Amino acid sequence: MSLHGKSILAGHLAGPSSATFQAISPLTGQPLEPTFHQGTPSDVDAALQAAENAFQIYSALSAQKRAEFLEKIAEEILALGDELLQRTHLETGLPLERLTGERGRTMGQLRLFAEVIREGSWIDARIDTALPDRQPLPRPDLRRMMLPLGPVVVFGASNFPLAFSVAGGDTASALAAGCPVVVKGHPAHPGASELVAGAITKAAAACGLPAGVFSLIHGTTPEVGLALAKHPAARAVGFTGSHRAGRALFDAANSRPEPIPVFAEMSSLNPLIILPGALAERGAQIAEGLKTSVTMGVGQFCTKPGLIFAIAGEDFQKFIPLLQKAFQAAVPATMLHGGICASYHQGLKHLESITGVQKAAASEVEPAIDKTQAEAVLFITDSATFRKESALHEELFGPQTLLVTATDEADLLALIQSLNGQLTATVHGTTTDLAGAGAVFAALQQKAGRLVVNGFPTGVEVSPAMQHGGPYPATTDARFTSVGSAAIQRWARPVCFQNFPATALPEDLQDANPRGVMRLLNGQLTRAAV
Repeated sequence: MSLHGKSILAGHLAGPSSATFQAISPLTGQPLEPTFHQGTPSDVDAALQAAENAFQIYSALSAQKRAEFLEKIAEEILALGDELLQRTHLETGLPLERLTGERGRTMGQLRLFAEVIREGSWIDARIDTALPDRQPLPRPDLRRMMLPLGPVVVFGASNFPLAFSVAGGDTASALAAGCPVVVKGHPAHPGASELVAGAITKAAAACGLPAGVFSLIHGTTPEVGLALAKHPAARAVGFTGSHRAGRALFDAANSRPEPIPVFAEMSSLNPLIILPGALAERGAQIAEGLKTSVTMGVGQFCTKPGLIFAIAGEDFQKFIPLLQKAFQAAVPATMLHGGICASYHQGLKHLESITGVQKAAASEVEPAIDKTQAEAVLFITDSATFRKESALHEELFGPQTLLVTATDEADLLALIQSLNGQLTATVHGTTTDLAGAGAVFAALQQKAGRLVVNGFPTGVEVSPAMQHGGPYPATTDARFTSVGSAAIQRWARPVCFQNFPATALPEDLQDANPRGVMRLLNGQLTRAAV
């Protein structure tokens, strides 16, 4: 299958543009064929107009039809075979084994959302039947459920080129909700984006759906993304990436005459707290686990523990050389693209320049510049320096972490309270430690969306109970998740139908409840008919 390098607009290829670019393989630093054509303002308009036209048809389809579409996308992605994995490997440097697993996760997410919409309870159906004899006023018949917002703009992420990109969780959940999707492909892996976009387009045609249900637009400039967020047909935005880019999209969407929600995942240090008993009992195991978690995916996971808090003492002094040794043994590896690698090394230099911050350890093997490699680095500082230096509260994308020494329990609690919003927070402790950590847990609940005990945060399970989101700047709306079945809630809004005739009600609010969805009927959860 040859790549054409053009945006896909509602099943058709966009015309050539004067602005072009090529993917650069981080493995070699060399450009990859073909040349890709940057999306134009007319491409943005065509994609979103087609999405708006498709919305009425697509949103009215049965849950079964939408579920079949999601499952067909998974089939078409698998049918791409090794070509998808090989191209993604060349564009990102990610190992084939990792990409094979990520492809499986991508297909698993699509199938999960197919199950979610078939089961139906995500619509949160609520029915309060009429009480005509109620005094002093009768109650009308009230029926409420979630309905899709409209066309959604999704921005592909660099660090998960399959699971958080063209057919990733944002796209899967938006399509499940009944929203057409326009994807802004990530310029670091445009070939992989084109291949997956082709699979979605093929699935839409096979299912007889309007072509405007999906489009892909290539682009390397902020202008393309801003034009998508500002287009009047766009009703919501899903984004995973840097704080700077996420905030720019958020501000653009809120400056529109009719603002729209932007669900942006942006920045997180994911603090890990080691309580004294755990340091004494298993310091060596924690040090090795930390090194593995920090360097997993070359530190390019949004859940990387980039911050460690521990209380000074004899066991802490024994822990430091264990952690240093683990980081020195870490082998440099290829980052996703040259821009990320350059930003990482600039960030390291800035941290080294801060008074009170010590570079305590780094990979003994030098990174290969021609292979876009990054070394693992451990920094150490004290609590006073951490609170004073705002740069230490900012995420550095890459295999680096900062160990902060607290003087006592009160100082540890003050450190936690000084944090910005986070995706995750982790506590390591013994049974005794944890029994006395009520204040620590209470503080962390205000700071993070997922709390982990005696583990590491880098694994994010795709399941109904997962929460992948947190207070700003981790995300723009801490009430929602971008991972797990609850992610579908971002792309819908509640509508109440008062005194509607039975023939005009949506199927899932009808008395007979033909699909048997779970509903809150006069205050009681049931699948029964009215």
